[in-house]
Amino acid sequence: MDHADEERATKRAKLSDGGGGGDDLLSALPDDILIHILLRLGNADVSARTSVLSSRWRRLWAFLPGLHFPPDTDPDSIRAVLAAHEAPALHCLCVLARDAYADFVAAWIPIAARRLSGDLTFINIASPDIVRDEAGDRDAFELPCFENATSVSLQLGFLRVAVPASGIASRLTDLHLDNFRLQAPCVLGDVFSSPLSPSLQRLTIHDASGVEKFTIRSESLLELELMNLDGLQQLTVVAPALEELRVAFCFLNFRNPNQPVANISAPQLVSLEWRDAYDPCSVQLGEMAHLQRLGTGIFLVYGPDDFKPNHDCLSLLRQFKVMHSLTIPLLYNSAIGHSFGASSFHILRVCTGVRKLALKYLEAHTPCPSGCICDQQTQWKTEELVLDGLQEVEISELSGTEREGDFVQRLFSWATALKKMTISFHHSVTESKAKGLCQMLQSFSRSGIDMEFYVHSRLGGRVLYAPED
Repeated sequence: MDHADEERATKRAKLSDGGGGGDDLLSALPDDILIHILLRLGNADVSARTSVLSSRWRRLWAFLPGLHFPPDTDPDSIRAVLAAHEAPALHCLCVLARDAYADFVAAWIPIAARRLSGDLTFINIASPDIVRDEAGDRDAFELPCFENATSVSLQLGFLRVAVPASGIASRLTDLHLDNFRLQAPCVLGDVFSSPLSPSLQRLTIHDASGVEKFTIRSESLLELELMNLDGLQQLTVVAPALEELRVAFCFLNFRNPNQPVANISAPQLVSLEWRDAYDPCSVQLGEMAHLQRLGTGIFLVYGPDDFKPNHDCLSLLRQFKVMHSLTIPLLYNSAIGHSFGASSFHILRVCTGVRKLALKYLEAHTPCPSGCICDQQTQWKTEELVLDGLQEVEISELSGTEREGDFVQRLFSWATALKKMTISFHHSVTESKAKGLCQMLQSFSRSGIDMEFYVHSRLGGRVLYAPED
């Protein structure tokens, strides 16, 4: 063994000496550094096992401010770690699981609710072969009262959940519930209303069944998102401070469509996304004097006259004459590449006061056949339209067809007060083609209009494109 080998062996011996030779060098580090090392392990159960290293490590893990449990951790281990935790506050708890049953969650969530003073994230990763209806037939677990938690996100993998009438969120500000079936006779909205959830500001509920009626009356709520509430029959929202509301696919169920019945009282609302069935006779949106952003459901270009989503979209648009930002998903027949000029013209004619327009093209990129309906709807190419309030336009997935270019050119002439246009090209647009499209689109523009172009990056996402002269 040469001198270098002896030196390395001596260093290894010193680092591993946890007995009579005194503390090892790692154990001599300050507590905050050792705790940071334990946090980097990303596994609370493994962190707890470091107690066997030496007396210096014996209870160090118990003072971690955050605990993370990866999938396949035994629920009894989670409960034991939480029971032994001694830090003044548990700021973060994350539990991951695969195909967990209700008893898995019931084993640890009550003690977690008592100990937690920060954020809880639970993600139950359900296998694709698990049928939602079968999963909902399993036993239920009851959500506890999160006495000091501020944020809770539960992705439950279709588990059945019971919500106590006494409430679950006395100090909670953020709550996200995803993929669950509500155990009758729980009244979900009452639990999240101000008397029981006085601090709740953001509430998100996705992919839930068993919620036939949802009524929430909240003085504190700022954001509310409801998506895929299967079987919802009635929605009531009374929230004087609410600023953002998103409702999607709660009434619009093609297997079992429901007449939308909703009553919304949110006088401070700034943003509304109603991607759902809409009937002005049964959906009362109330006074929304501060509304600036509106998002609608899909509009099928050249769809049949009896296509209900188109009718609902236009009915919703007719309720608003002036809008700062309008987002409408235009859907094109996948078998034929239609232009969007006529349909966009028709929608803009309904909302001439729009100030910001975002268009994302979901168009098939195949040529139109001879005699296509696109060629029969040509008034948008010649008819004048006054959009003197439109100041900003965002166009996504532009592929550069002739009809797309014609529409953008007309848009410049209609929007006399336009200040900015942002265009993101379709992923099929090459750099050389993007350069030509930029030159063409800039030739339609006027002085004083800021134009930005984006292309798809090979690494994913989009990047700003600056064509060379």
